[in-house]
Amino acid sequence: MAYEEYRRWIIDGVPGVGKGPILDLVAGSFAGGTAVLFTYPLDLVRTKLAYQVVGSQKLNIQGLVTGEQVYKGIKDCFSKTYKEAGIKGLYRGVAPSLYGIFPYAGLKFYFYEKMKSHVPKERKNDITIKLACGSVAGLLGQTFTYPLDVVRRQMQVQRLSASNSHEMKGTVDTLVMILRTHGWKQLFSGLSLNYLKVVPSVAIGFTVYDMMKAYLRVPSRDDAVVEVVTSNRDSQSSTLHS
Repeated sequence: MAYEEYRRWIIDGVPGVGKGPILDLVAGSFAGGTAVLFTYPLDLVRTKLAYQVVGSQKLNIQGLVTGEQVYKGIKDCFSKTYKEAGIKGLYRGVAPSLYGIFPYAGLKFYFYEKMKSHVPKERKNDITIKLACGSVAGLLGQTFTYPLDVVRRQMQVQRLSASNSHEMKGTVDTLVMILRTHGWKQLFSGLSLNYLKVVPSVAIGFTVYDMMKAYLRVPSRDDAVVEVVTSNRDSQSSTLHS
């Protein structure tokens, strides 16, 4: 929804911007940022709950902690995080998320629309073609932005890490710590496994979205834009004539 709205606002508000992948890049970037701001606390809670299970098992093996978990559930995690640091605590790590989602979401839409523009008209509605375009878009977008995702996760769980001897205050500090401690390869740790989730997810998302728009007979983006521009011109001509 945000992508479609941003795209329309840009076309209406910036004369001569034109239509093409660059427009999709900008609209997609802003749409991704908007989605993150609305849903980030849920992502933070999910990461903390997942990490405490894995982290506590590792530490139990080393004999460092007991089996007691820090958070008992989603509501408890929200409550404790809010009591510790307020709203700021619920958005800890949002900076690298935004740094990552802006190029990721933008590149995802850019590559998808760019590849679709090279598809012959008679095959544009082919589901296989849509899946292929979505898969490549997800793969390329994730590869370019994955290091920032690693930094985000590290910032989200650092308070639960028993090995943390000092508090990391921001994105740059966390990035430097990872590079000094584990090297640059750590910034791409888990990327291949992430492909298994992201690539089909993006492909299916784009494909189902396009199919539902066709099923609901929603006008294509370009047709809608032409209609708005024509309507505005007719209105201006009518006013001038009066």
